[in-house]
Amino acid sequence: MPTATATARLEARISTDLHAMLKRAAELQGRTMTDFVVSAVQDAAQRAIEQAEVIRLSLADQECFAQALLSPPKPAPALERAFTRRNTLLRTE
Repeated sequence: MPTATATARLEARISTDLHAMLKRAAELQGRTMTDFVVSAVQDAAQRAIEQAEVIRLSLADQECFAQALLSPPKPAPALERAFTRRNTLLRTE
């Protein structure tokens, strides 16, 4: 038996001009206005999230990052001790 998807209600006050534009766009695509608006809002939300999660670097920053990957600095003594301790712990288990 299929399970019901939980839903929530969204309300917004818009101008009559925007309402007419949305209605026309939905009709042109052969969709209900609700389907058109939900799809458009979902696409806009996805784009906003993707844009916020993408890291953008200047050319100088890209070169610095690539150089750090290609020639990493020598590990500090504390990091070497941590790796030694980790390896010791993993061998005894």
